[in-house]
Amino acid sequence: MIQVLKGDDATLVSQALRKVVGDLVGDGDRALMVDELTELDYGSDSGESSSLAVLVTSAQTPPFLTDRRVVVGRHLGLFNKADDVASLVAYIENPTPTTDLVLVWEKGSSSARLGAMPKSLKEALHNASADEIDAAPRGRGRKVLLERRLAEAAVLLDGGAKALIADRLGEDVGQADSLLDALASTFGEGAGLSADDVEPFLGQASDVAPWELTDAIDAGDIRTALEKLHRMMGGGERHALQILAALHGHYQRALALDGAGIHNEKEAAALLGMKGSTYPAKKALALSGSLGSQRLREVFALLSEADLGVRGRAGIDSTTLMEVLVARLAAIARRR
Repeated sequence: MIQVLKGDDATLVSQALRKVVGDLVGDGDRALMVDELTELDYGSDSGESSSLAVLVTSAQTPPFLTDRRVVVGRHLGLFNKADDVASLVAYIENPTPTTDLVLVWEKGSSSARLGAMPKSLKEALHNASADEIDAAPRGRGRKVLLERRLAEAAVLLDGGAKALIADRLGEDVGQADSLLDALASTFGEGAGLSADDVEPFLGQASDVAPWELTDAIDAGDIRTALEKLHRMMGGGERHALQILAALHGHYQRALALDGAGIHNEKEAAALLGMKGSTYPAKKALALSGSLGSQRLREVFALLSEADLGVRGRAGIDSTTLMEVLVARLAAIARRR
């Protein structure tokens, strides 16, 4: 069996890997069955002179005192060229039947970002019918992941408890496992818990996705928009310029559609160069239609003013500047 885990959130990737390996080992002896290789084993922590030979050799090694071996290759995002993965591709085409291979496409310690997987490796994995797991989904995928974690918890959470946890954790789904472990340890497995039971275990509200802020602004909900802003700048520790960039991108898509004579999301997605789901294009088209040219001009005037202010052209702090901006944007959305 070959499985692939992907993700750029180290905590979520590690949690997913722990579950995958645990399922593969079952009641077996982990010390005898599992060989986990990292960037240090490949010969270089930068990837420039690294080799996957050690991973392939381990995968080809027969089991000792067990029926199967579980070989884990971590930090494979270091190898983003076809030549880098040639030996691994050759192995995947003729795998050892007694080896369960788990490949983790994640960044190395020196990587600024997670690069794309080489086409040759993608095709080899596809042809081998490898199972692929998105360990760190984005946007609404994180909400689905958290819902699954809460449903599988050792304690029984009522609707209020689940809603409170989801609200407080926001994007930081990686905290869920430690929280649920603490609840099970404190109350015992199978205990039924309410929001009042779990609230003391929750700290400061964590980050939220940018679309939660823009959804609140587009709805003209000033109070919720300011709450989301504070979550992003507080728990998320996002700089005002990062949030401004997200807002600019949000309205830029609407501006691109303004006066373009487009009336359906597929055409909108094509114009915006979006691939995959057309839902973001649908939202941009709706926003463009609801605001119109005049209010879009007002929006970009406010964004420009805030950008200059955050860069030091105003005499007030960036938090206050962003609060004023978000409130004004939501107020513009209300004028329909």
